[in-house]
Amino acid sequence: MKFKINSYVIYIFGALGGLLFGYDTGVISGAILFIKSDLNLNSWAEGIVVSSILVGAMIGAAASGALSDQYGRRKTIMIAAVIFCIGALGSGMSRNMEELVIYRIVLGLAVGGASALVPVYLSELAPCENRGALSSLNQFMIILGILCAYIVNFAFAQSADGWRWMLGLAFIPSAILLIGMFFLPESPRWLVKNRREKEAAYVLSLLREGSDIQGELEEIKQTCAGENSGWKELTSKWVRPALTLGVGLALFQQFIGCNTVLYYAPTVFVNAGLGRYAAILGTIGIGVAILLATILAMWKIDQMGRKKLLLIGNVGMSISLFLIWIASEFFGQTTSSAYTTIVLFCSYIFFFGISWGPVTWVMLGEIFPLSVRGLGMGVCSVVNWGSNLLIALTFPVLLERFGHLLFVIFAFIGIVAFLFIKYKAIETKGKTLEQIEIGFHQVEAAKVTLDL
Repeated sequence: MKFKINSYVIYIFGALGGLLFGYDTGVISGAILFIKSDLNLNSWAEGIVVSSILVGAMIGAAASGALSDQYGRRKTIMIAAVIFCIGALGSGMSRNMEELVIYRIVLGLAVGGASALVPVYLSELAPCENRGALSSLNQFMIILGILCAYIVNFAFAQSADGWRWMLGLAFIPSAILLIGMFFLPESPRWLVKNRREKEAAYVLSLLREGSDIQGELEEIKQTCAGENSGWKELTSKWVRPALTLGVGLALFQQFIGCNTVLYYAPTVFVNAGLGRYAAILGTIGIGVAILLATILAMWKIDQMGRKKLLLIGNVGMSISLFLIWIASEFFGQTTSSAYTTIVLFCSYIFFFGISWGPVTWVMLGEIFPLSVRGLGMGVCSVVNWGSNLLIALTFPVLLERFGHLLFVIFAFIGIVAFLFIKYKAIETKGKTLEQIEIGFHQVEAAKVTLDL
């Protein structure tokens, strides 16, 4: 289907799945305060309701990679949009905990699919010189979705059955995504891989005004030639460094504690001495901080590079987490402690927003070869959501048991993540996806030569 669309409209609508990802994962942080009392949930039940979306996300992420490699990025995102619509309406109309958990799992299928698909779709559309910024649109939309969720939570915090509106309003952007994807093009790299070169050339003409379209097309064709696909290729020696890096990025992004802030910030603020209404208001500050940080990351990622931003973020996040624990030890459960905690949470989330938030998803969309990009992204997304599930499910119980000492553990994990990035990560800025792929081939070839 050929439509002449402005390239920036394509990028923005392509990233809209990220907004739904952000809204549906962020909205529960405020809604759970009211769901807990309405449905009489204990700590474990609270963790199940919050984390049930992550069970679906793991399944959705696992399935989406293979589906997108076979049927295309665009069609698979459209399927995710339909599931978003069903999950949003079902969650808002749930009559008991069991129904809510089921619809949160359904919603998770779409969230997991979007997390795996949108970064790949954007990275395959964007030119190499500003691929970091354009791919970061995904994270920008995620954070915008989280901020919208926080604002909606605040707006309905004093309404009867307000949590139903909080959850159900996700239907509106879901429907917009579904309609918008009808008019967006397929990834040119997926089209070349599936021998639809004329369509790929047309899509590149929409996205690359004044550039060497034929040269880029030939480069894509050369990297596709003779490559295998599937699990055997993903675990082959030359792809293994990319898989190790991708799994490490996916794992550490969660175990440095980011989603404990996004899911449970109001709960922590209430425990620190704030009322529920003030706690929800505090999350808006967190949302603004991470949105500003993401904008800064989009501006700097193609100048400073991915690796440097990750290292800077690790340092700032770990220091912020240590200070959260110190503030709780010195001030206890007081108003000053509560507001200090909010400031430090904003500091933590700011450093996350300039580094591990956008850079993880940008790099995951870059490092895998075209032949297994969807599959590799699916594997890393499953690891990411599985880690997310473990953290979300256990955090309420661990917080009851250890208090703010828990944040010290996350800080130490941040130090380990720093060392992983320093010694295992590659720099991808300024390189085409094909050049990154050739680089992995060359590294393996050099190893073989040394062995000989």
